[in-house]
Amino acid sequence: MSLFSFLGAIEIGLIFSLVALGVFISFRLLRFPDLTVDGSFPLGGAVCAILISTGTNPWLATLAATAAGAVAGMLTGWLNVRLKIMDLLASILMMIALYSVNLRIMGGPNVPLINDPTLFTLLQPESVPDYIARPLILAVIVLLAKLTMDWFFSTERGLAIRATGSNARMARAQGVNTGGMILLGMAVSNGLVGLGGALFVQTQGGSDISMGIGTIVIGLAAVIVGESLLPSRRIVYATLAVVLGAIVYRFFIAAALNSDFIGLKAQDLNLVTAVLVTVALVIPQLKQKLSKRKPR
Repeated sequence: MSLFSFLGAIEIGLIFSLVALGVFISFRLLRFPDLTVDGSFPLGGAVCAILISTGTNPWLATLAATAAGAVAGMLTGWLNVRLKIMDLLASILMMIALYSVNLRIMGGPNVPLINDPTLFTLLQPESVPDYIARPLILAVIVLLAKLTMDWFFSTERGLAIRATGSNARMARAQGVNTGGMILLGMAVSNGLVGLGGALFVQTQGGSDISMGIGTIVIGLAAVIVGESLLPSRRIVYATLAVVLGAIVYRFFIAAALNSDFIGLKAQDLNLVTAVLVTVALVIPQLKQKLSKRKPR
């Protein structure tokens, strides 16, 4: 694998680590099977791309994309909490609706960002090549997001969200507004996903309606791989594991697709993902079996 391919894998891994952090909140902390991710990721990209292409400051466009993702997540939670629609079905309905919403926002299937300014063109030093500067900028953004998330989930409100996911009945007995915590948690989750979508379109040169396909699978794969690498219940280490899982996942994908002797091509991406997730799920079971066989 060349240096360019390696840094490219790190770059995409850092972007999808934001998606993985969002998936971690919904699936692990809230115990909410959320498929909105497949719609909120391109939603963030669509909002960011259309705003930048019309002359909006990239900072404001990225912030608006994050807010749009948060609104999508809150609506999914609202369907579940207020209308009593099953959590999985509510997320599927929102995912389907966002496909049409994204087309409306972009006014077509894609929006190019070729010569438009982005966060990376604003922050990149002139003496540093873009393929080196982008991973460094993304690393800072992901680090800030991780630290903010660690702080938030150690506050009273963050602990209430975690309690809602662990045992909603006990949380309600302690006076926690579990419905409000679901809405807040889903907003934070999909806000991170929307941020990832905004950064993705700024690195790839435009948004596309199909960019969200399989996003939830990538996010879950990153969470599972990360938990296999660094199993921990502490939120600080759990979020670190998710970030590392996203980077390792993209690295293995890039390594597999760039290995000539294997013969894999771009259309084999989903197959590689399925195999990688299967291995990550089987490894903990093998560890348990081996630990049981060891003589005491």
